Amino acid sequence: MRTVGVEEELLLVEPGTGHALAVAHQVIADARSHGAVGHAGEPGGRLVHEMAEQQVEINSRPHTSLTALEEELRAWRHRAVTSAHTVGAEVAALATYPAQVRPQVAGSARYEDMVDRFGLTGRQHMTSGCHVHVGVGSREEAVGVVDRIRVWLPAVLALSANSPFWQGEDTGFASFRCQLMARWPSAGPTEVFGSAAAYDAVVAGMVETGVLLDGGMVYFEARASHRFPTVEIRAADVCMDVADTVLVAALCRALVDTAARAWAAGEPPAPVAVALLRLATWRASHDGLEGTLLDPLTASPRPAADVVAALLEHVGPALRASGDEVLATERVAAVLARGTGARRQRAILRRTGSLAAVVADAARVTAGEAG
Repeated sequence: MRTVGVEEELLLVEPGTGHALAVAHQVIADARSHGAVGHAGEPGGRLVHEMAEQQVEINSRPHTSLTALEEELRAWRHRAVTSAHTVGAEVAALATYPAQVRPQVAGSARYEDMVDRFGLTGRQHMTSGCHVHVGVGSREEAVGVVDRIRVWLPAVLALSANSPFWQGEDTGFASFRCQLMARWPSAGPTEVFGSAAAYDAVVAGMVETGVLLDGGMVYFEARASHRFPTVEIRAADVCMDVADTVLVAALCRALVDTAARAWAAGEPPAPVAVALLRLATWRASHDGLEGTLLDPLTASPRPAADVVAALLEHVGPALRASGDEVLATERVAAVLARGTGARRQRAILRRTGSLAAVVADAARVTAGEAG
């Protein structure tokens, strides 16, 4: 069975006011004092810096069991929350910070170079995504998978949408994080590459332009990892609830399994133009699950629930083979019934009139204190 690991980016906020707090160094130092440093040469099992000092990132180890993955993610969130409490902060799994904020760039030469290079895009960057790494057997398989899952990634984004507010305003989007990420020159959906050699040539050419600092800045929605033998799927917002994070991981692993079988059988990728994929991503970013999505194969508008049902059908054999079908089906039904994090945030604001209340509610959910 393929391994799956997750990276979650999280915000650090002040209790009561909800203000974003630039205390990542202190939080990480406390976590390290409790052994939260991972193991040399092994992926995952860490709490680390993100680009803004108001954020931290937790990385799980690779797992074959979704139960074990969920247990580890809950443990890492608990570690982050506990360490944040030592410096008077809380942790909130929100994909954008809802109120006014001026991100403080973490003390890293690379991050400072990014701000120098990309100006306002770098200075304003403080988004929180959920990145899923799924194990593959070779780089050729990785690129074959990337070519075949790209049409389904807008549906994954819609299921995870958790960023309706930015700089104190309702953006009109369910995932404004997606719109902010699109400001980076390498972000978004990709063409069909066809081979590892072609993929690597494109990436090398992008770096050689001098626009990007390095290959780590290739922010495709799905990419062949430059560090691990995985496909890294970067389409999702960070989810408020760990249960939804694990759903995203289950669907991503099933998409990789399904695509890998199709690649091995010589089945061609769906010939959907990048221009249409960009529109599909925009629609998912805007509507989430509240309106329409674009059909992955025809780009025709369809009710969001129908596209999600098509996703479940597409990956059904893979979910059954891994034993994840019941979990995925039940959790998709739950998200469709209660809505995404974006719906919850808007409901809290309507009820309270306070973005601080939105942040506080997210902190409670992140800590496992509210459902």
